[in-house]
Order: sequence, then C-alpha cells, then structure tokens
Amino acid sequence: MYTLGINAVFHDSAACLIKDGVLIAAAEEERFTHIKHGKRPIPFSTYELPFHAIDYCLQVANIHLKDVDHIAYSFNPELLISGEHKYDPFTTIPFYPQRHKNDIDRVGQNPWENLFLSFILNAPAHLTDGYPHHLQKRFKGCTTADWEWHFVDHHLSHAASAYLPSPFKEAAILTLDGRGEIATTTYNLGEQNTIARIAQVDMPHSLGLLYERITSYLGFLHSSDEYRVMALASYGKPTFQNDFREMITIENSGRYTIGNENFENRFGSARKHNEPFNSHHFNIARSLQLVLEETVLELTDWLQLKTKKHNLCLAGGVALNCVLNGKLRDHGPFKNIWVQPASGDSGTALGAALWIDKEKRNSREKDFMMNHTYWGPSYGDHEIEKFLKWVKVPYVKLDDIAFQTAELLADNKIIGWFQGRMEFGPRALGSRSILASPIDPEMQKRLNEVKHREDFRPVAPVVLEEDAAEWFSGAGVSPFMLFVNDVAADKADQIPAVKHVDGTARIQTINETQHLLYYNLLKAFKAKTGVPVLVNTSFNTLGKPIVCSPRDAVECFWSSPFDALVIGSFLIEKKDGNQDFSSDTYLQKAGTLS
Repeated sequence: MYTLGINAVFHDSAACLIKDGVLIAAAEEERFTHIKHGKRPIPFSTYELPFHAIDYCLQVANIHLKDVDHIAYSFNPELLISGEHKYDPFTTIPFYPQRHKNDIDRVGQNPWENLFLSFILNAPAHLTDGYPHHLQKRFKGCTTADWEWHFVDHHLSHAASAYLPSPFKEAAILTLDGRGEIATTTYNLGEQNTIARIAQVDMPHSLGLLYERITSYLGFLHSSDEYRVMALASYGKPTFQNDFREMITIENSGRYTIGNENFENRFGSARKHNEPFNSHHFNIARSLQLVLEETVLELTDWLQLKTKKHNLCLAGGVALNCVLNGKLRDHGPFKNIWVQPASGDSGTALGAALWIDKEKRNSREKDFMMNHTYWGPSYGDHEIEKFLKWVKVPYVKLDDIAFQTAELLADNKIIGWFQGRMEFGPRALGSRSILASPIDPEMQKRLNEVKHREDFRPVAPVVLEEDAAEWFSGAGVSPFMLFVNDVAADKADQIPAVKHVDGTARIQTINETQHLLYYNLLKAFKAKTGVPVLVNTSFNTLGKPIVCSPRDAVECFWSSPFDALVIGSFLIEKKDGNQDFSSDTYLQKAGTLS
C-alpha cells in the first residue's frame, strides 16, 4: 500500500511516500524550485502544491500518481469551518479588505480565511490537473477517484512525525509551532501505534508566534529567520526577561496565554533590515530565549506528571531550537528525548502519511524507525560525470575520496561536499554540506563570508560518534544536529572554529551505518590531524535552499569563494582563485599558453 504525504498550507512545502509503513522517499519542494521554504505563508499561496517533491517520491517507487492508494494532507480545514458556514457554497471577499476593517472586526472573520480554506478544500482536484507541464509523466490521466484523500489535523501530523518514527514504544509527545488550524501547542500520549490528545493551547496564544514576532521586530524575516534570533541571543544579557515573563501566563493543565504586546511601545523602535546590531537587540533576543526555555521546561514538568512517562518526543518549528532542546535534555523531567529532524512543517507530510498508513492497514505495532535523514535524490558517478563533461567543467576522478578530501581539509580548504541521497529537513548532515577544518580560528569568519552570513552566526561540528563525549561535554548519540553541548574545556583550543561565543556547539554525531563515506572522511581527517571533528554547514548561500542536483552544486560552487567541490568521485578545484590577474600578469600568462 502506498501513502503519499503532503504539506502545502503555510510554508516548507514537502512530500513523502510510505510503502506499507516504511518511508521510502521524502523531500522539500524548495530543493527543486530554488525558492526558500517553497513559498511564503500567506493565504494566496495555499493553492501551491509540492508537485516537484511529489514527482520525486513517485520516481523512487517507479509509480504513477494513480498507483497511490491514499493521500494524507497535513491540515484539516473542517476544523475551521463553522457550523453556520459549513454548507454555504459561496463566500464573499471584498476587493479591498482594509476598507471594510470595521465590518471584519465586528463579524470576527478575516475574509482571506475563506480564500485560504477554499484552496485547501480544492487541493485534490488541483493535484490532478495543476501540475507543471514537464512533470506530466507521473500525473497526467489521474482523477480524484484513483485514491482516497485524507485531511489530517496539523498538530496530529506533527505529533505522529515525532512519535511514530521514534525509537520509543511509549512516550509523551509535545508539539510547539506557530499555529495549526486552531492549536498552537499540543500534549499527547503515544503508546504502541496510538496517539491520544491530552490537552492543547489554541490561537492566538502561541510561543511560536511570539518568537516569530520578535524575529520581525529584530529586522529578520519571520517564519524563516528564527534560528538567527537564537544565535543572536548568545551575545546578550537577559535584561528584559521580566518583560517577557509578564507577557506569558502559565495556567493549569499545561495551558498558557500570551498578551498581545506592542513591542515598540515596550522596547522602542524596531530594527530595520541591514541596520547594525547593538546590545539592545542582543539583550532582547537573550531575554526571549531564556523565557522560552523557562516556559517550556514548566510545560514539560506538567506533561511528565500527567503521563508518568520517561520518554519525550518533540516536533513543531519550536523544536528546531537546539538551545531549548539542550535545556530540556539537561534540566527537564524526561530521561530520554527524541526530536523529529524535520520538526518544521515539512515534517507534517511524514506524520500525516504515517498516521493514515497505520490507520488504513490497522497496524498495531510501529513499522519504521528514523535513524537518518537521507531520503532525497541521489546521483551516481555516471550521471555526475556526464553533466560535468557537458558543461565543460575541469575535474579529476579521486581514487580514495575520503583520504584525498581529508588532505584538502587539513590544508585548510573549504569544500563543497555532494554525496549520496539528499537530507530531508533543514539540516545538512553530510550529503549536501560545506565542510572545513575546525582547527583554524578564522574558519568561522571565512565560512560566514562564503555564505554571505552575519558574523555572529556560529558554524556547527560533526564528530565521530565514538569520540563525541571526549570532545563535547556530556555528548551522546546526536545524528540530527538538534542539541547543543559545551565544547570540552581541554579540547576547545584545538577546535576554535566550532565553539560559539557561549562555549557551546550544535553537534552532529556520525557512525558508519548512517553514512559510510562521511564517516570515513572523519576517520581520515582524524588520522591526519588527530582531530575527529569537521565543520559542517549547509551547502547553500544566503537566501537559497540547500543544493539538490549536480547543477545546483556546480552553480553554487562557481558563484561562491569555495576552494574545491567533491561531487561523487570527482574533484573540482579553483586553482587560480588567489592569483594576481593584473593586466600584465594576465598577458604574460596568456603568452605562455599560446
């Protein structure tokens, strides 16, 4: 039985394909269209379906859309259609809603909400005839009668993505994001293959939206740049923590309310994009981060008392906050924590599909455990070399990829690393990565220049799983780069590039079963330098998604100051990158070549 999962409502559009309980393919739409997050989360974009990601998933199974048995869409519009409008086939949307603001406020209904819901309700029909022309091979000729369509509660989709692929047979489940249909936070209990809702917090009260609003206040793009606020927080002091504490009221049964605060009245003028940062901005970010941690710790205390479980599963966009996750691990009430690596909305495609799959197969036991994130497209050497020859890129074939790449890294080269199946989720974990040595104190600065990022942004380390605890305090198995650890005091001087200003690092551990070539590269680098750690950051530049195809990799490489690209078995280098190309030098060089 094939179940196709789709996320398309807000942002991070994605698709996945489940076959009899087991994931076989998953990818975000952004990787194919080169539009970061796939689209912006506005009502007008709801009609956009992740056709390219769906097409990829169908390719992996070598099937047509009509061969899919069930389609699970990670949003349930019925939860937002009130009784009085449920059977009304018409809706009126004013041309200029702002001119009717008083009427809208009196009725209490945003006119764009009906447009938003209309696109969702008509998604099944749009899937059959709205596909791009060049993808018709796997879509053309399909009708809505070929499969059964399921709208799945957004937060249930998050919860299922967190629990069903986790290593636990029972766990408490916490989902935290901006918003779903109504819920913003949910508490669930997972046992075997069941998930039961315990309680929830509804709109407009949302820790995720509070973080989003401060993201905008600090001059970043909301629903996109929240991780930058997390990085910025390490430079500040919690001078405004009482302000944020006043905004949040925690009630009984895990519920909380958040006041509709005017941040400019409380904190002063908002920072504009590209304006310089100052201590005021750092302190706001630090205070917000601290109070988020305090609040979620209190919520998890209640959840543990309610469920009496030792295991916690996390999902939702807030679960990508690795500093928060580290606090929950070190100071929270749960013994074990598993975080869905695609905790943002892309992961709801997986959760919705897993939920419908187990319901329709009446599965009593969990069928799938998510040990890695490598569920995207891959390209073999034949395909890569054919492309390199076609675009006339000079290259050499490596005899020992791990050893020869380790030599380049030990020589302080910045490497684009393109190997195997692309990662699912926002983290590059060794398939579509930029790699560098952590030994050079200037490497963090160099990488931020390569990627056109702010200088306060840290870069993260990957470490051999067997060496992790020696180099990072208290480190255990952490394959998804979702927790921070302190850099070990006696190792900090050896890996200064990955030590953040607060002494922490967001680590990825790697073993040979997850990604053998990546693991062997770390082993080779350790053999040459004595350091089992590399810098690993995503293979992209500012505002662009992580690369997907060989073309993406080559274009990113040649338009950025990388030193080399290791793509499959092939090496491409910029050997003239630092030479003097004044006119005299150029003419002299040209003369010797003629």
